[in-house]
Amino acid sequence: MKIWTQWSDLTLPAGMTHLDSDGFVPAASQFDAIEFYVPSYMGGLKTIEIIPKMKNLKVVHYNQAGYEDILPHIPQGVSLCNGTGIHDVSTSELAIGLAIACRRGFAEFMDNQKQGIWKRTTKPALADSHVGIIGYGHIGKRIASLLEMFETKVTAFTRSGSDGSIKIAEFDQYLPKLDVIILILPLTPESKNFMNAERIKKMKDGATLVNVARGAIVDTDALVAELHTGRITAGLDVTDPEPLPAGHPLWSAPNVIISPHVGGDSGAFQPRARAMVSQQLQLLSENKPLLNQIIAAS
Repeated sequence: MKIWTQWSDLTLPAGMTHLDSDGFVPAASQFDAIEFYVPSYMGGLKTIEIIPKMKNLKVVHYNQAGYEDILPHIPQGVSLCNGTGIHDVSTSELAIGLAIACRRGFAEFMDNQKQGIWKRTTKPALADSHVGIIGYGHIGKRIASLLEMFETKVTAFTRSGSDGSIKIAEFDQYLPKLDVIILILPLTPESKNFMNAERIKKMKDGATLVNVARGAIVDTDALVAELHTGRITAGLDVTDPEPLPAGHPLWSAPNVIISPHVGGDSGAFQPRARAMVSQQLQLLSENKPLLNQIIAAS
């Protein structure tokens, strides 16, 4: 079997060969040879729009938890697996970091630092906050476990209400009492603009919105308007649009911290991603079911 990943130094099971990977995407001359393809992480459209050109492709392993962008490019008869689990450490760490930074006023501190202003203010702590986690999969559960050490109250929400969570259908009853809202749910037609203008306006005074999911889950214009009231704070690793263009009103909104979609992309990502790909190849060589199958070829 012919393998293409961005890591040409992977140790492969017997009978597998790694094609040269000098660039971020395979060369056109390699397309017909590729049978197992791992698009380069966060490589964008150029790494996935070429998939239908790979005529002998059998498996695509996508090193991202969200897969809505790659689904339209997967041909019939090709298996698709995602990277559920490999981002848990990095993304949950950033979610906690953004929550603390927003609660403790880091955006204001940084502005004052640039101006050489020493101004002491008392801000809310993460401790004693009521935190709502919207989405309670691998990463949501990891966030909840980390929050335990900060003496918070955590309420998790899912569509099904499983694993001790509350059904998202009941979220609006809890919304006005939440001090922190952390979004880590998939982007679907139902979740698009989940945090719309009405819900953002119903957030508790002084509350914090953290989005480490997908940008379109939040109504950006409504968020910008509410940030300008000074009533809430926000920590965003994802935006809509993304990348956020220069001059967009969100850049200059007060009380917001923006990171450029790096939730899963820390030093913890590479070893975990490589380990999962190696495990997938070993399973494939043993004719065993692959991990995280989104589409299983018939």
